[in-house]
Amino acid sequence: MTAGDRWFGRLPDGRDVEVVSIGHAPGPVVDVLTLGATVHRLEVSGRDGVRRNVVLGLADVDQRLASGSYIGGTIGRYANRIAAGSFPLDGRQVHVRTHDRGNSLHGGPDGFDLRLWEVREQGPDEVVLALTSPDGDQGFPGTLAVTVGYRVDGDTVVVTMEASTDTTTVVNLTNHAYFDLSGEGSGTIEDHLLQVEADEFTPIDATGIPLDGHAPVAGTPFDLGVATPLGVALASEHPQMATAHGIDHNFVVRGAGLRRAAVLASPDAATELELWSDQPGLQVYTGNALDGTHHSAGGARHQRRGGVALEPQLFPDSPNRPEWPSATLRPGETYHSVIEWRFGGPAGSAGRLG
Repeated sequence: MTAGDRWFGRLPDGRDVEVVSIGHAPGPVVDVLTLGATVHRLEVSGRDGVRRNVVLGLADVDQRLASGSYIGGTIGRYANRIAAGSFPLDGRQVHVRTHDRGNSLHGGPDGFDLRLWEVREQGPDEVVLALTSPDGDQGFPGTLAVTVGYRVDGDTVVVTMEASTDTTTVVNLTNHAYFDLSGEGSGTIEDHLLQVEADEFTPIDATGIPLDGHAPVAGTPFDLGVATPLGVALASEHPQMATAHGIDHNFVVRGAGLRRAAVLASPDAATELELWSDQPGLQVYTGNALDGTHHSAGGARHQRRGGVALEPQLFPDSPNRPEWPSATLRPGETYHSVIEWRFGGPAGSAGRLG
């Protein structure tokens, strides 16, 4: 542990979990846990001048291990779902561990969000964490070397994820922060305005697996091309909303390369978040399964729809969908993805919705 780090808790095997803080006010200040390379707190200044923690966190190590909601964690090896935990790869069928209605979700029951990461580099505004996932981990082939970097640059938090392998495998990484721009524990996110830069979304079956393909958002509650209160969309009786008990769907982000994928705003907090990504998809999840069982260090219970997760990633079940962008990573290649959280603060831009 270096100067400025804090002790968060201890794993059952005796290893310590630390908190690394980066950034400084009036810009974002991020607390990152070595457990799961997790965004534990993210404090920003609203345009009203008030500092707020705008992500959900958990009080201690025991709750992080028991939660099952992936709160703030780094997700891998494969974010989202793989149908029946099975997929073809170079002429053979790979079987990985399942735990979500017969499917693999977020890398399996022991995903990267439950691993203790090593702090590789650290400075006042940046931290890089590393993890080695051995061959056969949760059934995935190849030894995977992964790094996740968090960097504060002005009003922006930049998340960079990289991975390399010694054997052909599949990789799809993301961060699973739940945002509440009114401040953690303030209530539901149903009053938040969300805009998603997408013309299509991915309908799913009752187990969260994509159906035939993408579908137009036009004429559905998934049409978030203009800023829409989440409560309005969630009140819809659309069959897909009923299937997921809210929004838990992939959106096909327009364009390619690093571009704006979504804007989230809380009128109460006068705070906006622009999410930029270089990934083809954005999974929007409205915290449908949060049930108040777990709470933050401040005592705030995580109630249903108490936060919204915006997860840039490849499309769900891509290893079984050769027509979609590939998740395959081969030796000598480097997986690379970037997420940017651009906040509107006192010195930031305003009115970016629309």
